[in-house]
Amino acid sequence: MNVHDLHTAQASYLRRRWFLRDCGVGLGAIAAGSLLSSDLKQAQADAIANPLAPRQPHFPGKARRVIYIFQAGAPSHLEMFDNKPELTKRDGQLPPAELLKGYRAAFINPNSALLGSKFKYAKHGQCGMELSEVLPHTAKIADQLCLIRTMQTDAVNHAPAQIMMNTGSQQFGRPSLGSWTLYGLGSQSADLPGFVVLTSAKGTSGGASNYGSGFLPTMYGGIPFRSAGDPMLYLSNPKGIDAETQRASLDSLNRLNEMSLQTVGDPEIAARIQSYEMAYRLQTSAPELMDLGSEPKEMLDRYGIKDPKEANFARNCLLARRLVERGVRFVQLFHEAWDQHGNLTGGVKQNALDTDQASAALVMDLKERGLLEDTIVIWGGEFGRTPMVQGGNDGRDHHNRCFSLWLAGGGIKAGHVHGQTDELGFNVANDPVHVHDLNATLLHLLGFDHLRLTFRSQGRDYRLTDVHGNVVQGILA
Repeated sequence: MNVHDLHTAQASYLRRRWFLRDCGVGLGAIAAGSLLSSDLKQAQADAIANPLAPRQPHFPGKARRVIYIFQAGAPSHLEMFDNKPELTKRDGQLPPAELLKGYRAAFINPNSALLGSKFKYAKHGQCGMELSEVLPHTAKIADQLCLIRTMQTDAVNHAPAQIMMNTGSQQFGRPSLGSWTLYGLGSQSADLPGFVVLTSAKGTSGGASNYGSGFLPTMYGGIPFRSAGDPMLYLSNPKGIDAETQRASLDSLNRLNEMSLQTVGDPEIAARIQSYEMAYRLQTSAPELMDLGSEPKEMLDRYGIKDPKEANFARNCLLARRLVERGVRFVQLFHEAWDQHGNLTGGVKQNALDTDQASAALVMDLKERGLLEDTIVIWGGEFGRTPMVQGGNDGRDHHNRCFSLWLAGGGIKAGHVHGQTDELGFNVANDPVHVHDLNATLLHLLGFDHLRLTFRSQGRDYRLTDVHGNVVQGILA
């Protein structure tokens, strides 16, 4: 069953049941039922029995799963990925007046002095990718990466930009990329959620909207796992409730929900049944997942994990690998620490120290296990930083006209740099990639035509890319 059949089944189930139950058409009802295609009947039955069952995409995709490492707060492309010798040469000078026409900055006066990169660059790998000295581990996997230097977005502040990056819209209430992926492909895991969220540093400015299901059924939303205690709240049974009592209670509740589902056909009831059963299985699967005791010391060292129980970014990267091994379709890591309006030098250096080793280790770990070939790994934030200074002489403001992001695996062209910015890192010089284009490309790699992966809400068909987006052919292997 494909995603179109699922949507059709869910939408038509309520209409047909109402017609056959309430209109009293007698033999006409029987005749109408006989005209229903067997395929649609089967799609309906499958959708009700297991809304998260694996489904076929529009065409065979190169990727089957995604790990999205979202570096919230906006890492500076100029300190990490986009070397600009001319910007360094003009350090302290005012930017050209023609450059600032129509430019919208978040906080600073755009007519602030230019600021050269705080770090040195060098070429790495057989591909000769230029990367900053603060990324020694990422430099070792340069030949596995596709570095996009020409990302663009519409938003200039964190919350709307994060939500746009993850949902394709600055407005609350749209489904996230992870939710669209799960809606389209279903889940491969019977014992874990299909979309898991892991957070380090502080919570994201965009909050749960970054991984929510929006108007899609709630079963497609991201499930946050906690870093300490139970992976999810209330996972353990309360005192006085043993396993037998819990199972009997759940069976009774499920029978009531199934009766209601048969009467009204509401997909949210199916989601409720699924969530109860998943929570029951999670009591065993989630603690096993989160316990890194089975990982050898050399693997922990590779990720930079000193204490396997300590919550941090490195631990989340290793958990991401363990999650996709267990069939989780979409894993998203949030690490919001990159908002360097001041203390740019120290902040970028510390953030790179916290994230560089584990990010590179994850890519190589997946490759060695044969998982990178059909897993897309994404690393990036919501926008970039200005070539102009903020905060004395050691800070940068928000910049949405161009920023950098890297991808690996899953049909992505390896050892490749896509696009070029101007000599100051201010505008895209060639091959721009808008957020909508990135999302269209990710769906394409998963086997979907982004124009056809839709869901009807409030009278119209919505999609992740809304009315925009083109597949970026230049980054496809």
